[in-house]
Parts: sequence; C-alpha cells; structure tokens
Amino acid sequence: MHFHQTQLPNGLQVIAELNPKAQSTAAGFFVRTGSRDETPEVSGVSHFLEHMAFKGDERYTADDINRIFDELGARYNASTSEEVTLFYAAVLPEYLPQTFELLATLITPSLRQDDFDLEKKVILEEIGMYEDLPGFTAYDHVMQQHFSGHPLGNSILGTTESISALTAEQMRLYHADRYKAGNIILAVAGNTTWENVTQLAEEHCGDWPAGDPPRDTTEAAPKGAQFCVPRPSIQQQHVMQLGPAPPSASPLRFAADLLSVIVGDDSGSRLYWDIVDPGYAEAAELSYNDYDGSGTWATYVCSRPEDIRDNLDRVGVIYEEVNRHGVTEEELKQAQNKVSARIVLQSERPMGRLASLGGNWLYRGEYRTVEDDLNVVRSLTTADIRELLDRYPLRQLTTVGVGPLEKLDAPAENSSTPPAT
Repeated sequence: MHFHQTQLPNGLQVIAELNPKAQSTAAGFFVRTGSRDETPEVSGVSHFLEHMAFKGDERYTADDINRIFDELGARYNASTSEEVTLFYAAVLPEYLPQTFELLATLITPSLRQDDFDLEKKVILEEIGMYEDLPGFTAYDHVMQQHFSGHPLGNSILGTTESISALTAEQMRLYHADRYKAGNIILAVAGNTTWENVTQLAEEHCGDWPAGDPPRDTTEAAPKGAQFCVPRPSIQQQHVMQLGPAPPSASPLRFAADLLSVIVGDDSGSRLYWDIVDPGYAEAAELSYNDYDGSGTWATYVCSRPEDIRDNLDRVGVIYEEVNRHGVTEEELKQAQNKVSARIVLQSERPMGRLASLGGNWLYRGEYRTVEDDLNVVRSLTTADIRELLDRYPLRQLTTVGVGPLEKLDAPAENSSTPPAT
C-alpha cells in the first residue's frame, strides 16, 4: 500500500492509501463538525444537515442520488457524531468517478425550503424513536451531565424544541461556516491511482470556499453528577457512567484501548466474568471514547432494578482493584491479541481502512499503517497500563439511570484512587 497526501489551494486536505491489488475503492469526506460546534439556538443542526445533504442540488434530485448510488452498486451512507460528519461510499474501482461526483454533491446541497420542511418531520420522528431506546437516552443524558458547560455536552440529535424552532436560513449559515474546504478531509482507500484522486478532487472540490473555522478543544473538567430518568414501563434499569480518560491526541490512548478490553469487553473481561457470567446483570461493559481534547471511560450496566445498586458496587470494587494493582501479564497478552485481530480484520477491505485513515489525519495529522498500530499495541507493557491509571484512573464520576427507579441511592463517584508511585 502507498500513502499520498496533498492540499488544494482552497485548503481541502486530500489523503489516500492506495493498493492496486484491492478489489474495491472507498472514499469519504470527513467534515470536522458536529454537535460540539453548535450553539443552543441550532442544537441538532449538524445531524439535520447530514440528512439534507441527500436532498441533492440543482443537478441531482434526492431520487437521483439514491438511484445512481444503487445502480453503481455502492455501499454508501453518512453519520454525525459530536465532532465529525462523515459521507462515504465503497464501490468497484471503475465506478469511482461517478461515485465521487455524488459524494461531492452531498457536501454542497441546495438546502431548499421545501426539502427542509419535509425533512424536519423526519428528524422529529427520529428524536421520538430514540427517546424510546433506554440505552440511547442514558447515553444522551450522561453526556449532557458529564460535560455540563462544555461543548461535548451538546446533544447530537438536538431536542424537539430546538429542531422545531430551527429555520432553513440558520442551517444555511451553519453550512456556510462549517463546510469550508479547510475544515474537510477527503480520504480514499483501495484500488485507484493518485492521479485519478487528485483530478477528481480538483474537478469537483476545487471551487469550494476556503476557510478553517476554529474549535475550542480545552480538556473538560467534569464535576460529576447523578441523575435518573424515570421510565416506569421499562422492566430493566439501564445505567451509564462516565469518568475522564485520555483525549484523542494522547499517546496513552493505545493503553486505554487495551485496558477497556481487559476490564470491560463484552466477553472474557473482568466485568463479564464477575458480573455478567454469574447472572447478576444482563450487561456490564467498559469502553474508552476519545474526543478532541477530552476522553471518557464509559461504563454501561443493565440489570433488574432491584439489583442495579449491588451491580454498580461490584463495578466499583473491580475498578478499585484495577486502580490499585493494575492488570496481569496474562490479561494484557489476551487484550493485545483481541485488539490486534480487530485491527487486522478491519484493514482487509478498503472500507475498513477508510475510518482509520481519515480519523488519524483529522485528529492528529498523521498517517499510520496497520503495522504501525500493531507494533504499538504489541509493545505495550503492564508499566504502560500503570502510567495510564496513575493519570486517568477508572472512575464512576457521572451516573445516569433510565428505568423504573427514580433514584439510585448511591454516591455519584467511586472515590478510590491509585497509590502514589
């Protein structure tokens, strides 16, 4: 595989990892914008705008875009997070030019009033649908509580009130501000030529307006909170907990990824064997989420309401043990095997490499090969895990429950700290 990089005069960054032996080609536009870049007045506009992108422009209608993608056999979609809006497609190499043109169209939609009014109803329905999902509700609320006063606390979907009040003109202004060429990365992976990539980028993206809007990436300093969303009709109690973890640019992120597997993977982890396997809870997991300037340890527990307090205490005991004594060599080796397999299996298709390619460049301005990631993962030691825990111990700082209970009757934080070294 061969890596290439350039920047168009308008600031668009173009990167590609090309492999002539691949059987497909994947392309994606990574727009550095999401809910954290919104003001309260336009809460949810990034996600709404993702939907509007598929409404087309003066040349292509919404029906045209979906029909042509399907005719080309493309695997295509878009997503919006707190920090990134991604538009992507994977296709047979010979259809990259047509696919690329459609992807570029998604970045510059017409944002017509009629389309806006129609799609607003869809967004409101989507908000209602997700409010019926206790796991999502717990996540949305715990992010708001944990990052209160910080941009990462903004809701991705927005609220019924914010979307109802949003106007098409507000969306146009947001698009004009955030969808500037300097705020977008074009990533391509798979079977094509660098000449083809640059020609397509210059043809379809060269006239995009220049600019690189700022973003506040100050690391959050959450104070912790405990909050319940009563849902009497739900049979189980769903709990999400957050604690500070390394940000996306931290070299500790690799150790954090391994630690989350050791402690909270959905199989073979400490939480699994001590809580799920004995039948105390349906789910007990720990994940590591990294953001621009901040990060979180995210704990999820789902069990019968009458058992939730004991299960949260069990999680706290496990965290205290890990914070004090670290992990074993055997646990580390098993986690290294799991993460290495995940990296390799994901990399075997261009579509799998696209997320890594674009994410590394967007967050850290670096290109990493599969071998680079494998070498780092395999080189980590229990001493690296110790360093991570000294800086970012596992914590249950912010807690949100969704279910029959109106309160969890517990302190919001496991106050255990690791010993000084």
